Amino acid sequence: MSNDKRAASAPWIRTRLRTAPGAATALAVLVLVTAFLAAAFPRAVDAYESKGLRHDIATADASRSTVEIARPQPGLELPQEQREAETRNPELTRVGTALLKALPAPLRADASSVAYGVRTTKPSVATESWLPRPDAVPPKLTYVAQSGLKDHATLASGAWPTAPDGVTADSRAVQGAVTEETAAELKVKVGATITLLTAAQEPITVTITGIVAPRDPKGSYWSADPLLRSPSLVPDPSSSFPVNFWTGTVLLAEDTGPVLLSTAAEPVVFWRIPPDPTGLTGPDGSRLTSVIASLESGPGLLKVRRIAGGTAVVGTGLGTVVEANARMRDAIGPVIAVAGLGIGSVAAVVLLMTGALIAARRRDELALMRSRGGSLRGIGGRLLAETAVTVLPASALGLLLAVLLVDEGRWWPGALAAAGVALLVCVALPVRTTLQHIRPTLHGAREDMVSARPSRRRTVAELTLLVLAVGAVTALRRRGTSTGGGTDLLVSAAPVLVGLIAALVLVRLYPLPLRLAARPMARLRGAIGFLSLARAGRSSAGGALPLLALLLALATAAFGGSVIAGIGDARDDAALASVGADARVSGMGDRATLPDELVRTVSGLDGVRDAAPVRVEYSVTMPEAAAGDGAGTRTDTAADTGTAGDDAADAGDAATAALVGVEPASYARLARTHGLPAFPAARLRATGPSAPLPEGAEAGPERVLPAIASPAVAARLGKEPRAVRTLSGDFRVQVVGTTAHVAAVSSTNFLIVNAASLEQKSPTTLLLAGAPDPGKLRAAVDENGKKFVVQLRSEERARYVNTPMQAGAERIYLAAVAAGAGYALLAVLLSLLQTAPERKTLLARLRTMGLTTAQGRRLLAFEATPQALLAAGGGLFTGWATIALLSPGVDLVPLALAGVAGSDTDPVPLRTDLWSLGLPAAGVVALAAAVAGVQAWWASRRGSITELRAGDSR
Repeated sequence: MSNDKRAASAPWIRTRLRTAPGAATALAVLVLVTAFLAAAFPRAVDAYESKGLRHDIATADASRSTVEIARPQPGLELPQEQREAETRNPELTRVGTALLKALPAPLRADASSVAYGVRTTKPSVATESWLPRPDAVPPKLTYVAQSGLKDHATLASGAWPTAPDGVTADSRAVQGAVTEETAAELKVKVGATITLLTAAQEPITVTITGIVAPRDPKGSYWSADPLLRSPSLVPDPSSSFPVNFWTGTVLLAEDTGPVLLSTAAEPVVFWRIPPDPTGLTGPDGSRLTSVIASLESGPGLLKVRRIAGGTAVVGTGLGTVVEANARMRDAIGPVIAVAGLGIGSVAAVVLLMTGALIAARRRDELALMRSRGGSLRGIGGRLLAETAVTVLPASALGLLLAVLLVDEGRWWPGALAAAGVALLVCVALPVRTTLQHIRPTLHGAREDMVSARPSRRRTVAELTLLVLAVGAVTALRRRGTSTGGGTDLLVSAAPVLVGLIAALVLVRLYPLPLRLAARPMARLRGAIGFLSLARAGRSSAGGALPLLALLLALATAAFGGSVIAGIGDARDDAALASVGADARVSGMGDRATLPDELVRTVSGLDGVRDAAPVRVEYSVTMPEAAAGDGAGTRTDTAADTGTAGDDAADAGDAATAALVGVEPASYARLARTHGLPAFPAARLRATGPSAPLPEGAEAGPERVLPAIASPAVAARLGKEPRAVRTLSGDFRVQVVGTTAHVAAVSSTNFLIVNAASLEQKSPTTLLLAGAPDPGKLRAAVDENGKKFVVQLRSEERARYVNTPMQAGAERIYLAAVAAGAGYALLAVLLSLLQTAPERKTLLARLRTMGLTTAQGRRLLAFEATPQALLAAGGGLFTGWATIALLSPGVDLVPLALAGVAGSDTDPVPLRTDLWSLGLPAAGVVALAAAVAGVQAWWASRRGSITELRAGDSR
């Protein structure tokens, strides 16, 4: 019996696939694309998280990322031979090998850069007279006997230092080397000797036999302790005067560690283990944080001490690097989840629409089978088998493509996602079809959305969904989108919730305008308007499912487009805040002034539209806060920002400020060109006692200069004139306005005055508007010496290079926007294809009554217009509501500016991008009109006899 059933099933499937190969192929392609996107999404997230973790560890300073295990010198209670043996290479190598094997997963070492040895932790004074002494203070040097010197350096001059046979703590002569940088700064030459004193003040002679050049100066071998590579001029903390001295490191010959045991420089034994991030994945981040914490103060430390000694300690900054990566991942994750859940919902709805279209096309066929005794189980089984033959290979191929194209990531999340797509399609079509044929159906009345009254069950179901969605959105709005880490599904489902609410409401409201418009249209002489409204009211293309798909797609595309636009805007604003204009010329020192010839030459270069010379003086001491004037100066211009309460709170933080002397007219033009807040230049045009000083004249302390201040400085100075002492002259200032930003400085505390009123008015900075040639600009500046620096806004903007995590997140959002647009167009096509046979039959019948081709085109266009406008308007509202709902808790800094030293880290909120809202919505309307026009043109080429057949029930 079962064999007969199987034999009967095979011809059925083959027959159906041969009968409708186009529909089967279209379904397979849709499933393949959807399965590919579903499987690629989690793999892409894993890939950018893994690359981001590796990038952050690989680019971190070696002094932070290297794991250093150190212990003090062997105790004095031990025999001398044992103490020396513990500092020799064989014992250090044995312990180092054991430590590498004991590293817990996923922490792995870069074995090629592991270093160990003995070093001094207390710098020793070098009294040689030939060493440089900048402030008459002798240099202080540290000494290290470290393994692998020949492997990580090349010999620039001299010979490699060697260890004499039997070096002990009693040895008094050893050999050493220094790097090229150390030799250049400390005037060290081959053959020079440096004396290192023992604890008993006996001299140990260190002979410099060679000068070496690091093979990889930025590698962990040389950068874990930067003094190995480069000396440093540091201030003397023990001196009451500002004096500096040199400090550096002498590289002793390998295996000469025992000689350091006799010194009072507090020698320690160490093993430096740089991490190897190549095998790490994104999910390893949390495990790596736990492992590092265990090594620093947990079970891992106990294991280390069993190998390296009971006094060993583990020190590393790798934990902070991994934690910073985790914070960025947690900040990006919720934003990415919005895109994933939104596109996933759209794809699911489109797949359901595809099943509905197939069910509608086969309704008569299945109704005939049901009327002839076909069971629901048999019909459903045949449909399941027929669908599975097409869907399962397509979903498997989509998974394979995702694995091949996205080369990193765990396989099982993608496999589950692709399996979910296949399961949805395989189940949706049989279930939907069989539910329609529980009872044999006859031809009933036509569906009419205008006059139809939904059933009570449908009304209750819709109200339940509506109440749940509104409650979730209300809870989300009250609680906010910040979850304190991790991904909150309620936050991520915001577009779905808003789209569901809008779809349920709009479907119920849609018949109302049609009813109102149908009455006056019925009285008109022409039939096109009335027929189009009647058709729009009866069409199932305006149902909840197509509308929900369009709203979700448009909302997700709008959110993704706003995220991408916000990232670009944030980087542009940060670059402008850093440079101050399109280009900036300033001195290397804060007090360096620009020659007049330089200002004239640069201002006249091709591409320079405007130039604003500015005098900037940093760290000017402000007077004590004015009593009773905490609110500062309030004015009525657009330049005034902030509130009195905020200004009073910040007044105590404005003890110092930057003094900015500007030429009011040119600076106002530059601010207007770059979109900065309007600058009230007229208020700085001082007259009378505060008028501009003649060249060479001295300013008196009684002069009162009008000033534009930051809110905090204005609150501190108050309304009355206050005395200020600066390098540009002594005078009093009176705040006449406030502004939150100034182009010349990045400081939030500043005071802007008219440069012509200063005693010293030479500019220190030149701000340029335009696009000058970078090469010509730098050449013109270099003609005046090498003491001036050129900064370009375009170069600063390019400095915000994406990390792998940022780039991966942006690619996902670009894909989300593209997928959202594609699914929106597909939803429009599916909704129109579902009613295409009815429209073709209608046109054929109307043509027999005298309808012209042009009238047919207008009829179909007018019929599609209400539904397209409904979807476009609902999409605009849904996209705007989603952005408004999520913007308070979305900070784009991790996506736009994270990882760039010195970048502006103020919160970057999500803002509505009009193009991202309007273009997809306009595309829906245009596509609906285009499809209607094409369908009318195609129908006009076919004869009415082809469409109208005797006995046709349509």
